[in-house]
Amino acid sequence: MAESMTLLWCSGSPPCWRVMITLEEKNLQGYHQKLLSFENKEHKSEEVLALNPRGQFPTFKHGDIIVNESFAACLYLESQFESQGTRLIPENPKEQALMYQRMLEGLNCYDKLNWVIYYELMVPEDERHESALKRHREALTTELKLWEGYLQNVAEGSYLAGDFSLADVIGFPNVAVAVFFGLSAERYPKLTEYYNLLKDRPSIKTSWPPYWFESKQGPEVLKDF
Repeated sequence: MAESMTLLWCSGSPPCWRVMITLEEKNLQGYHQKLLSFENKEHKSEEVLALNPRGQFPTFKHGDIIVNESFAACLYLESQFESQGTRLIPENPKEQALMYQRMLEGLNCYDKLNWVIYYELMVPEDERHESALKRHREALTTELKLWEGYLQNVAEGSYLAGDFSLADVIGFPNVAVAVFFGLSAERYPKLTEYYNLLKDRPSIKTSWPPYWFESKQGPEVLKDF
């Protein structure tokens, strides 16, 4: 079945990583994949635009079905291969509700991380303002403290919503990005504990961004948060 799947992706992208973790958890190894470069603007290439008019990564195709939004691709894969590999949506209603809540909240965290880490890439030089960056930094600090609090309320060694689920498929890449860019283990012990709990999980280790193998630590943008 995986042979009929194609993923166009870039290294270090949490949206791409979400899909790759899901494919691994559903035992869908062997899919066709192509590593492209965001820096070289390959996301705007004809190859990508033919499948994804937004010109974004990931670009995912299963047979003649195209699902490009990472959340949609993860939900699609879980729906189509529910009985295969790891069950990523809990059956228990309470855990399922929490899973959806944390999964969708992951977008807030991802967005706030981007506005701080990639501010200079996202905003033209003549439009940058120190007050705006300060506002983004304050928003990210609030967001990180929120997730630190969520993890204080789960049992030791537990995941975001009970067993490993789509909440973690979405949540872990965000935390890994924060750690890569210098998140303080001292100020965020629960986030660090969660990172260490999952970083060696086979689906995560197998799909670890190649760029991070070369640069084990990125610019410490978040060290003072």
